[in-house]
Amino acid sequence: MKSRYESAKNVFIDSIDLDDYIELDSSLTAYRQLEHSINKPLKMILLFGRPGTGKSILLNRLQEKLKQQREIHYFDTPAVNEKEFFYKLFKVLTKKSLPQNTEVNFSALVNYCKKLRGKREIIIILDEAQMYGAEMMEKIRLLSDSRAVKFIVSLHKTDDEDLIAKEHFQSRIWEVVELKNATLKDQTAYIHKKLLKKNLFEIANSIKEKHMKLIHKFTRGNYRECNKIMYTIFEICEYYDKNEPTKVNYEQIPKKVIEMAALKLGYIDV
Repeated sequence: MKSRYESAKNVFIDSIDLDDYIELDSSLTAYRQLEHSINKPLKMILLFGRPGTGKSILLNRLQEKLKQQREIHYFDTPAVNEKEFFYKLFKVLTKKSLPQNTEVNFSALVNYCKKLRGKREIIIILDEAQMYGAEMMEKIRLLSDSRAVKFIVSLHKTDDEDLIAKEHFQSRIWEVVELKNATLKDQTAYIHKKLLKKNLFEIANSIKEKHMKLIHKFTRGNYRECNKIMYTIFEICEYYDKNEPTKVNYEQIPKKVIEMAALKLGYIDV
């Protein structure tokens, strides 16, 4: 028999599918900032945040919402090399595929972009931009100087504050939107909304305020870590539900289950 916790577990599989998007105060603020920035005469916009703060799904939503009104393209995966990147960019700019065994002439591409100024405004979203090298980022900047192509650049914020952000964008970006880890209030809303979206009302009600505080303490408000611990919590609950149902408290998630999940994921030591 299928456990009631199996559906709850699957809710927290990490995904950037727009069907899984949960609107929170922080993400709504960031989305509005990005949308507002796009309407300004800016060449480059930086979306900054630690891994797991929801940058990719936010960019995905931005592209989906604006694609009927604006010429906007989402490069979700960094190109493996410069040739592949410019092949992809050439197709967006010219609306034609580059002939086989032909390379893009960068100077000609810049001149082509300059001729587009005033005729088209093309928005390119570059996710995971920390994967691009310094030389590539300099060429992207030169393309943005044409003012026909606007780049939204998404970068991981690391403990080193990201050398790419410091060296290549500091003096060139006019707008910075930062996504931060969730507050306790936002993470609580995130967990409840994800469960309620799948009509898992009883399970949502079984996660009490004290549990939310503990989960927030372990994950530090990071959405990716939140997904991991919630998946693991429900995986443990599912095991007991199937094998030892007398030990399951259906009214509330036991603290020991949350601690078991945290232990399994390495948030705490034995």
